[in-house]
Amino acid sequence: MRSANTTSKQMFSKKRNDWRSFSYFLWILPFLILVFLFSYFPLHGWIYSFFDYKPPRSLAQCEFVGLQWFKMLFTNKTQVSQLLQVLKNTFAMSFLGILTSFFPVFFAIFLNEIKAKKFKTFVQTFTTLPNFISWVLIYSVAFSLFSSSGMVNTILKNWGIVTEPIKFLDSDSHTYLWMLMWNVWKNLGWSAIIYLASIASIDQEQYEAASIDGANRFQLMRHITLPALMPTFFIMLMLSVANFLNNGLDQYYVFQNSFNKEHIQVLDLYVYNIGMTGSSYSLATAISMLKSIVSIVLLASVNVVSKKVRGESII
Repeated sequence: MRSANTTSKQMFSKKRNDWRSFSYFLWILPFLILVFLFSYFPLHGWIYSFFDYKPPRSLAQCEFVGLQWFKMLFTNKTQVSQLLQVLKNTFAMSFLGILTSFFPVFFAIFLNEIKAKKFKTFVQTFTTLPNFISWVLIYSVAFSLFSSSGMVNTILKNWGIVTEPIKFLDSDSHTYLWMLMWNVWKNLGWSAIIYLASIASIDQEQYEAASIDGANRFQLMRHITLPALMPTFFIMLMLSVANFLNNGLDQYYVFQNSFNKEHIQVLDLYVYNIGMTGSSYSLATAISMLKSIVSIVLLASVNVVSKKVRGESII
């Protein structure tokens, strides 16, 4: 009798656990559907890279060309030259982004040291807001400040510092640094949030013990806060390396012009320009496919490095 009751309880517990697992699955099902619709379903568009697609014709009315567009990427000298320049721009922008990836770490550390709560909230809010501003509005601000008739040139003229306006935007000089500065300004506060959350999880007894032993604020930051943030920083760094070719499109699209196009055109922007303005959808799709494949290889490589260095996988 006791054995039967035990078996019945086990069956009931198993059913309850199964139902709980199923209910958890229902909670995440809408997000899985969104991921499928926006990340996996569009991949069927890769088929356009095997046709000579001419809009607005249907795909059935277009000529099947096989690997012609892929061969062009490696045999056409003009195409190869353009692609190499675009890759150079992409690598330069991504490398500078990785090189400055420690900025949010130190910003979060120093922001955490601000004792005045109102001032701390103001600084955090003021530096986070740019993340929610579109690049179109940011370019409008940049144009108002740095165009030939903008505020900066007007002030410099009135003070007699320059006689001719400085072409900040209509120039190809220091394009990489300009794009880096705008990107840092926009994302610094937002990127620091994850590090602030990590700082909040640090055991406060460590600070108290170090303070009793005579450590000052900078020593606390160096020997407690900074080491505690390193695991989070390493994960973010790994993800940045895995997304080395994904610079995005918005920023470079709004800042591009005939003067800086050679050095501002990253891979995503190049694909857009070829597909939308060059009317070569098939070639743009082929380039996008190669970019996705390389990104997957980079992600897998970074995952292997993460396993060897940290003993943990990021995917």
